[in-house]
Amino acid sequence: MASVRPPAVAGLFYPGDSRALATEIDDLIGDVESFAPRLGFPKALIAPHAGYIYSGTVAAHAYDGLAPARGIIKRVVLLGPVHHVPVRGLALPTADFFETPLGRMPVDKELLEKAEDLPQVVRSGPAHAMEHSLEVHLPFLQKALGGFSLVPFAVGSATTEEVAEVLRRLWGGPETLVVVSTDLSHYHEYGEAKAIDANTIGRITALASDLDHEEACGATPLNGLLKVSQDKGLRISLLAACNSGDTAGGKDRVVGYSSFGLYENMPVSLEEAGKTLLAIARGAIEKNLFRGASSSPDFTWLRQAGASFVTLMRDGRLRGCIGSLEAVRPLGSDVAENALAAATRDPRFPGLTAAEWADCKVEVSLLSAPKPIRFADEADLLSQVKAGDDGLVLECDGRRATFLPQVWEAIPDKEAFLAELARKAGLPDGTRLGRCKVSRYRVKKWVEQ
Repeated sequence: MASVRPPAVAGLFYPGDSRALATEIDDLIGDVESFAPRLGFPKALIAPHAGYIYSGTVAAHAYDGLAPARGIIKRVVLLGPVHHVPVRGLALPTADFFETPLGRMPVDKELLEKAEDLPQVVRSGPAHAMEHSLEVHLPFLQKALGGFSLVPFAVGSATTEEVAEVLRRLWGGPETLVVVSTDLSHYHEYGEAKAIDANTIGRITALASDLDHEEACGATPLNGLLKVSQDKGLRISLLAACNSGDTAGGKDRVVGYSSFGLYENMPVSLEEAGKTLLAIARGAIEKNLFRGASSSPDFTWLRQAGASFVTLMRDGRLRGCIGSLEAVRPLGSDVAENALAAATRDPRFPGLTAAEWADCKVEVSLLSAPKPIRFADEADLLSQVKAGDDGLVLECDGRRATFLPQVWEAIPDKEAFLAELARKAGLPDGTRLGRCKVSRYRVKKWVEQ
């Protein structure tokens, strides 16, 4: 019979109710102001493990970056320091599954077997039973990735090289994500903690692998990751940092938090990405028009989940525009499907003909994930909207519509822009915007010359 490691700190470090937990994570990630469309995703993350009220905002900056990886990352190697049971080495669990209020994750037996023969790798159910440094990351991972298998290590006394050896064994390719759980300094006065943590953040950014536990409580697994990252030439980026005095605690004894993304491959240049996406869109339409063959290059970044719009212009006038607001399929497939839909299924136009095609230009827009705008009233909403930059999604009474940022060229006035967007959604004139949900996104646009 399968054994399950049940949640130990649900209701303490994070909500114990599944609906409340899902809402809190959605809100935390939704508040991350990341509007640039992404190409690529991190190979590894460093994130804090306090209660969500304290460090959830910093952790959310790490997990926000996994949106393009949904459907690609299938395994997560998770390492965090032990807080309750002393361990010599890196302890694997005895359970077959880990559980949170959001569901169960299988322990990846196939992957952990690759490391079990190492002398520093042990089995310990007690080390995992109450360990929050691993558990608090699981709901974020479940929301960000959907289904995945887990290789969790409760890390005790070990050398940097012992941790690095395990990571090298389990490194894998884009299907494997590494997450190291650590907070920064503990229980210093606010100003002193800021200075200590700034120095530590600088050392992490430099991929130093000799941090001590006064700088980062998870220094043991962190040093191992930074050692491997240095050897493999990973690029590291600070995503967020603060301390408990900035969130929900007093300023006399604070705990520091930070999150980082580590990237194994340099992302494709925007210029090259644009050429590829335009070629995919054109190829999909020409295959339909001329019954020819089309092929798409097999780049990892094209397999990431992506949301795109494809617009067709003929003699300077719109000839079709169809797109996706949510990243639910691989970017390459999304562009191809939207290109075909723009040519054949835009209800405003008849299907594109071969005779028209020679006069058409293709435009591809890559969207960032829409983020909700929190506003008190219409005036507050208008003050937050950035004309010319924001694409907007308006939802109300079961209806939804969007305008790409390009629409600002035709409707530069904010009030008129939102009124037309409400009309596009099929809402009656005069609908109060305060009743509506409004989200914003940004796009990177490429146009055929």
